[in-house]
Amino acid sequence: MERRLTTILVADVAGYSRLMSNDEAATFAALDRHRSELIDPRIAENQGRIVKMTGDGLLVEFTSVVNAVFCAAEIQRGMRERNENVQPDRRIEFRIGINLGDVIVQNGDIFGDGVNVAARLEGIAAPGGISVSASVREHVGSRLDLAFEDMGERPLKNIERPIRVYNIVLNAGSTTQPRPPAAVSAKDMSDLSIAVLPFTNMSGDPEQEYFSDGITEDIITDLSKISGLHVVARNTVFTYKGKSVKVKQVAQELGIRFVLEGSVRKAGERIRITGQLIDAKNGGHLWADRYDRSMTDIFSIQDEITRSIVDQLKVKLLPEESAAVARPPTENVEAYTYYLRGRQFSHEWTKAYLLLARRMFTRAVEIDPHYARAYAGIANCDSALHGWHSEEVSLDGILEMSAKALALDPDLAEAHAARGLALLRNERRAEGIVELKRALELEPDLYEANYFYARLLYTQGDLHDAAIYFVRAAEIRPDDYVSPILLTSVYQALGMKTETENWAQRGIERAERALLLHPENSSPAHRGALALAHLGQKERARDWAARALAIAPDDIYGHYNVACAFSILGDAEQALDLLQHVVPRNTREQMMWFKYDSDLDPLRKHPRFRQMCSTRAKELGLEGEIEC
Repeated sequence: MERRLTTILVADVAGYSRLMSNDEAATFAALDRHRSELIDPRIAENQGRIVKMTGDGLLVEFTSVVNAVFCAAEIQRGMRERNENVQPDRRIEFRIGINLGDVIVQNGDIFGDGVNVAARLEGIAAPGGISVSASVREHVGSRLDLAFEDMGERPLKNIERPIRVYNIVLNAGSTTQPRPPAAVSAKDMSDLSIAVLPFTNMSGDPEQEYFSDGITEDIITDLSKISGLHVVARNTVFTYKGKSVKVKQVAQELGIRFVLEGSVRKAGERIRITGQLIDAKNGGHLWADRYDRSMTDIFSIQDEITRSIVDQLKVKLLPEESAAVARPPTENVEAYTYYLRGRQFSHEWTKAYLLLARRMFTRAVEIDPHYARAYAGIANCDSALHGWHSEEVSLDGILEMSAKALALDPDLAEAHAARGLALLRNERRAEGIVELKRALELEPDLYEANYFYARLLYTQGDLHDAAIYFVRAAEIRPDDYVSPILLTSVYQALGMKTETENWAQRGIERAERALLLHPENSSPAHRGALALAHLGQKERARDWAARALAIAPDDIYGHYNVACAFSILGDAEQALDLLQHVVPRNTREQMMWFKYDSDLDPLRKHPRFRQMCSTRAKELGLEGEIEC
């Protein structure tokens, strides 16, 4: 029996059965073309050996771990380019798993635990994604310009021990990530890319964290206005907050070249800010400075830091970009301080923190009635309270606040997103779509814009496109448990079992962390119950459902999600009892969600369900649009 240590790559097509049932001949022809033009040549170039092909999949062996990972990345990037102009429901997307392990060799074929692990890794990879084992991650090290996302230890089917899994984050554009400007090549993009690490609070007072965080966020915002520069999003860099990390490690993980780090010390009316720009390629310091100023100079300091970075990286500013960077959001430092407090609180998901954030933003506009961002902050808090916590919020109030923000600054993406949501809820769908699309155009990485737009697409029955934007929202906010759990329902409706289970698992992991931080918040509990139901963990799902109802017995969103969980679990009467309170209060938009929600499919033939559904549809004038 011949054994050897080797690198195993397993790939297959996501949703292959669905693609074949839609158009067998076209799918087969496209797959054959992708193999001959892209996949086989890349494998050959990287000294891989195709062991066997299995319909829509293939098993490949490499003697080099680095070659295997590089080959996989090239294949996925190539497929993204090929899929750019293809309708989402017709795209051929591969999932790839890679493992380094011991195999048995017989008649040219390979067998054993090493192959099995690679196959299971492929099964949990996202469409268009690559999942690798810890052994692969370790051997690649910093040899490739790729970022690795640590997914923790994961139990894999029929594998005795949990496996530490890493997802590879590709830098090239995709259907869920905006592409760099056409004038900037991929190589230039890696040379003009920067991460602004959270500035360290040196004030000796943890209460001042909001201020150092706010300085970091505003520098990120200013740099993001520059089209020739790729800036890592706020939510990504803040995962490094409080951690001792090396610049080269950060650059490798994020796929960028330059890193800005610094510190803030605030004492009374004085402030000291330090900053240094580092080239991760050679570890050299390109620029460093210290600013000892009065608090009233805070905006000048931010402007000087931004311009120093632009000068060092030799980025050419367009006239409108130069004006935008130079324009401070407010001239009043007190209003700015309240705004930073509000922004810190708004990053939490709980009702109490959102109400507190709203008070901070309100105080900011009382001090400076021309503070556009603060008006947008109020509108976003109200949108979140309305959309996530079923709070009785005036939709006209959201429209008013977002209108004030846009009158002062027409290019505030968050104000467009908040206004879009309010218009949708006010049955002004066409106007709402325009606002959400404008928000995405201005800031493709804005969480609210992606999340709200995904929900809109879902209510239109555009499930494939809804999945794209829900995935993007989940990528933007690492603490977002809502989008992953909604994706379980989307992929369930699309008949994509592996994706349903993958996102349910990711959703429950995030919901557990959220519930640990805020046990008083019912949202992760009732949404987590739904994810657990999808995973078949019946008792845990019922426990989480009971917890959610105990925390917030009058939460309509909680009632709905728990009802969906009960529906999946087969507890029909309990589900219907909860829906009896929810459906009479459904808006037109919510009834359209009701129409497409696959979690309710087990109930659709029940007389009680049909009665409550048809009654509400008739009241809203939707008899012809919703089949109960």
